[in-house]
Amino acid sequence: MALPPEMASRLWGCVSMLAWLTACASGDGPGLADFDPGPPPASLIAGETMYNGSCARCHGPEGRGSVEGPPLVDDVYRPGHHADAAFHLAVQRGVAPHHWSFGAMPAMPELPPEQVDRIIAYVRWLQQQAGIE
Repeated sequence: MALPPEMASRLWGCVSMLAWLTACASGDGPGLADFDPGPPPASLIAGETMYNGSCARCHGPEGRGSVEGPPLVDDVYRPGHHADAAFHLAVQRGVAPHHWSFGAMPAMPELPPEQVDRIIAYVRWLQQQAGIE
């Protein structure tokens, strides 16, 4: 007997989070337990507000990840691996899962490029606070 789609989705989210937590506990994952970026500079508050309104539901507060999506404060998303243009493309086109076992990220065409730039600046600052450059 198959699970209803909403139950299967929730189960997959729980399994993904368990795998992520296990990786963090083993030292193989992002390990953000001690990450405390503090308040962002005034120039990034608009980006933080936009991130919280558009991204945090899936990518977690302060880019820590959630059961819905991966942490953006992770070496995988460092500028040398995912340039700012990759973030723009992800927002414009969506993303098939390729680094994590979360579902696909839907396109978010309602976010204008200028807003995405501010969000990226905030995420890059969070990454720097975590020592990811």
